[in-house]
Amino acid sequence: MTMAQPGAVVAAAAGVLVLFLYSSIHKVDEGHLAVYYRGGALLTSPSGPGYHIMLPFITTFKSVQTTLQTDEVKNVPCGTSGGVMIYIDRIEVVNMLAPYAVYDVVKNYTADYDKTLIFNKIHHELNQFCSAHTLQEVYIELFDQIDENLKLALQKELNVMAPGLTIQAVRVTKPKIPEAIRRNFELMEAEKTKLLVVAQKQKVVEKEAETERKKALIEAEKAAEVAKIHYRQKVMEKETEKRISEIDDAVLLARERTKADAEYYTAWKMADSNKLKLTPAYLELKKYQAIAANSKLYFGNSIPSMFLDSCTFKHVAVRTVPEASLLSKEDPALSGESHLKKPERTG
Repeated sequence: MTMAQPGAVVAAAAGVLVLFLYSSIHKVDEGHLAVYYRGGALLTSPSGPGYHIMLPFITTFKSVQTTLQTDEVKNVPCGTSGGVMIYIDRIEVVNMLAPYAVYDVVKNYTADYDKTLIFNKIHHELNQFCSAHTLQEVYIELFDQIDENLKLALQKELNVMAPGLTIQAVRVTKPKIPEAIRRNFELMEAEKTKLLVVAQKQKVVEKEAETERKKALIEAEKAAEVAKIHYRQKVMEKETEKRISEIDDAVLLARERTKADAEYYTAWKMADSNKLKLTPAYLELKKYQAIAANSKLYFGNSIPSMFLDSCTFKHVAVRTVPEASLLSKEDPALSGESHLKKPERTG
C-alpha cells in the first residue's frame, strides 16, 4: 500500500497538469479577436488568430468577429399611424466591427454588443417609421425606402455610440398584415394591374399611331426630297439647254460676223480694184463696145444724149453711111429691108 500511494499521487498530479494545460490553451479563429476577462474585469490586450495560453479558472475569453457578419432580427412588430399592427418577419443587418474598436465596444456594450446596438435599435427605428406613416405607405408606397432609412438611422447612432461599427446593408422582408386587409390589397393590386394593362395597351396604340405618323412623315419627306431632286434636275436641264442655245447663238453670230466680214472685205477689195481698173480710158472703151454690140443704129443730129454726145454721134454717122451703101450694092435683097434706118427729121 505504501508503494501504491506515490503512483497515485503522480497520476493525480499528471491529471491535474493535463487539465490545467487543457484549460489554459485556447484557439482564436481567423477574422476574430479574443478579449479576456480576469475576475470579471476586461483586460486591455486582445489576442489575434492562433493558439494562446491563459490562466485557467481565473481568466476567461470571448471571441469577437471582425469581419462582415449578418444579424437577423425576427418578427418585429410595427404599428402604423392608422392603428393597424403589422409584423415584419425578418430584418437582416450586415455589419462589421473594426479591430481597433473591439476593446472600446466590448468594454461599453459587452461582447454581445449587437443586441444593444443593432437589435434594440432596429425595433426602435422601425416603430418610429411605422408610427409616422399609414399602412398604404408602409406596405406599398414607401416600402422600398425602409431599408435605406433604417441603414442611415442606425449608422447615424453608431457613429456616436460605437465608432468603428459600420452598417453595410439592411434587408427587410415584406410585412405581414391582417388577412382581410391583405385581400383588399390584393383586389386593389388586381385592379391596378388591369389599369396598367389598359394603360399599356393605350401606350401600344399610341406608339403604333406615332409609328404610323413618323412613317407618313418619312414618306412625305422622301417624296419632297424626290420632287426637289426632280426640280433641280429639270432646272439643270433647262440651264444646260440655255447654255447650249447661247453657245449655238454665239457660234452662229461668229459665223455670220465672219461671213459679213468676208463680204465686206471682198466688197472693199473690189472697190479698190475698181478704183484701179475703171480709168477714163477703160470706161471709154466699154462705152464703145456697148454701142457696137447694140443691134440698132440711129442716124441724125437729134440722137438722145443718154446714148452718145453730139460729137461722138457725128463720127459714128460718118462711118456708118458709107458702110450701108456698100452693103446695099453687094446684096440687092437687102435694099428692101435694111438694118440701117434713115434718120428721122424733126422739122
